[in-house]
Amino acid sequence: MHHLLSLESMSAEDMRRVLELAAHLKATRADASYQPLAGQSWAMIFMKASTRTRVSFEVGVQELGGRVLYLNPNDTQLGRKEPLKDTARVLGRMVHGAIIRTYDQQDLVEFAAYSQLPTINALTDDEHPCQVLADLLTMQERCGGYANKKVVFMGDGDNNMARSWMWAAEKLGFDFTICAPPAYQPSPAYLARFSSGRITIEPDPAKAVADADVLYTDVWVSMGMEAETAQRLADLAPWQINSALVAQAAPGALVMHCLPAYRGQEISAECLEAHADTIFQEAENRLHAQKAVLALLTRPAVS
Repeated sequence: MHHLLSLESMSAEDMRRVLELAAHLKATRADASYQPLAGQSWAMIFMKASTRTRVSFEVGVQELGGRVLYLNPNDTQLGRKEPLKDTARVLGRMVHGAIIRTYDQQDLVEFAAYSQLPTINALTDDEHPCQVLADLLTMQERCGGYANKKVVFMGDGDNNMARSWMWAAEKLGFDFTICAPPAYQPSPAYLARFSSGRITIEPDPAKAVADADVLYTDVWVSMGMEAETAQRLADLAPWQINSALVAQAAPGALVMHCLPAYRGQEISAECLEAHADTIFQEAENRLHAQKAVLALLTRPAVS
């Protein structure tokens, strides 16, 4: 692995390596002797606000022996006068890696190209790969893995989380169903990029969740969509995860949510609390999955 820019560009072998190492690092977290980032400084460039992503990466870098430099839009020239490629070339001469949370996927790609640093996608509008790796680790722990499982994504099926899940299913070979109204489904052109037969679209919630092992949802109004709030809530209301829907899935089905959760919108309050152990285990697993990514990307510090 040279970067983690997306699950689309990540091999199935590397996904499995991350999950294997993440499980090991979680089990041995009390052992502080593993320090692959010792002597390294990593830049965290966050153009979007964050709780779980920021905390998990800062703690992860530090637990692996590295140092963190957190940069928000007010701290740099990004988005002002300096071209992204110039910022990238400067940081490429000063730090050992970059963790970037931004809007445009192409900005991430350009940064990696010009900085020549190991670069991690901490969320873009296209994908959120670190979250899905943490989710897959949670599936391993909760239901023995992802092989032969069916994951159903409810609500807005054309967002960065749904796309990341699609690529994971395509490459790792499990079934993934998007259950969303037509206006919130991936475009035919995007769906045409998948050839495994593992990705399906089923707008009817009852049909979609039949035999599902995992029901997954995300917020209906992402950052930057605030003006669409009323319309989105009205459009997506029938696609809420609630106890009645879970009862139609496979016995013991997991309910998962990448957080933050808005009770009464994409998930009922009762359902979230009933499945809180799983949902907050996902959040914890961000730390362990991302530590594995960092460890696999790291390169020796200059002595």
